Amino acid sequence: MSRRTTLRAFGAGLAALALTASACGGDKGATVQGVKLIEKGALTSCTHLPYPPFQSEDKKSGKVVGFDVELIDLVAKRLGVTQKIVDTPFETMKTGSALNAGKCDIQMGGMTIKPDRVKFMDVSTPYFDATQSLMAKKGSGITTLDDVKAKKLKLGSQASTTGEDFVKGKGFDPRSFDNSNAELDGLRTGQVDVIVQDDPVVKGWLKDPANAGFEIAANLNTGEQYGFWMRKGHNPELVKMTDQVIAQAKSDGSYKRIYEKWIGPMPPSAGGGS
Repeated sequence: MSRRTTLRAFGAGLAALALTASACGGDKGATVQGVKLIEKGALTSCTHLPYPPFQSEDKKSGKVVGFDVELIDLVAKRLGVTQKIVDTPFETMKTGSALNAGKCDIQMGGMTIKPDRVKFMDVSTPYFDATQSLMAKKGSGITTLDDVKAKKLKLGSQASTTGEDFVKGKGFDPRSFDNSNAELDGLRTGQVDVIVQDDPVVKGWLKDPANAGFEIAANLNTGEQYGFWMRKGHNPELVKMTDQVIAQAKSDGSYKRIYEKWIGPMPPSAGGGS
């Protein structure tokens, strides 16, 4: 074999090796306790900011904090790594494309467990029971969605959320906002008269004195439950570990501690140790 032929063969071998390394994540990824991680030393989570009290950026520290963040921190701790948070459009989360593209190992963000999402992603056991609320100015006289329709009020929602889907299913055509902050600003500035949003998010907003002129006008019991999401069929050990961590947190009292820190008094139906 000539030197040129040998070099060609050697080069082809290196190219094949590089492709193999790329397919396996190369030196960047790792497998810990059977869990595949896209980055060594980190459990990478996707979310769409801001979404308090589940995840939002702390104004003082600049860190992302919240209910979901602390629960995923428990999973990372079990793995012996730290959590790395990636802000990504919600649309790429609900379709599973962020996971499939290798942007993250797990998704958080108050994502409701729905049959259409389960087709494209694996999901943990439910970790939170959720309802929707209508938020409006105090004294609006609204107690139901029918009131919103009868009074011909402008309704706002957050794009691609179950709250938006719910009101659309009731015949509304709400003004859609890109994120929860934009939705709240829409209400504050009079772009809309009432908004629909997850109840814990609304309760968090109402703790802010700047929102003292607003109230929860109505509760919409939609029977929703949140889950953490992972790439379909790709990481069964991560799904298993996440379920174990949720169960452990509820039995040892850490779930209750996190719940009361970010949400408020925990109802008995939420489960968890004392």
